[in-house]
Amino acid sequence: MTDLIELPVIQPDACCTPIASAPITLDEAARTAALFKALGDPTRVLLISIVAAADGQEACVCDLTEPTGLSQPTVSHHLKILTDAGFLTRSRRGSWAYYALVPGSLDRLAALLGE
Repeated sequence: MTDLIELPVIQPDACCTPIASAPITLDEAARTAALFKALGDPTRVLLISIVAAADGQEACVCDLTEPTGLSQPTVSHHLKILTDAGFLTRSRRGSWAYYALVPGSLDRLAALLGE
């Protein structure tokens, strides 16, 4: 009869570092994806940049058509998407629409990316 040899239990090395904080929820992920989707077009990123760089972080739609090279209805469509996503606000002055950057709207994305 042979004596049984007890072998040491080998623990495999961990494949990655354990998660140090809780990930976002599925609902938060869906809301965040919608924000990124709104910024998923180069024209919309350009529009955000123009408005953010404007005096008072506000620009008239009439000032946004030339830099984009697009017609006013197309620019207005992109501005509506950015407004619906919460990046811009819209106010009317006479026949013109003015768009302003919502304070902190870009900070939300930066915070999520930094976590």
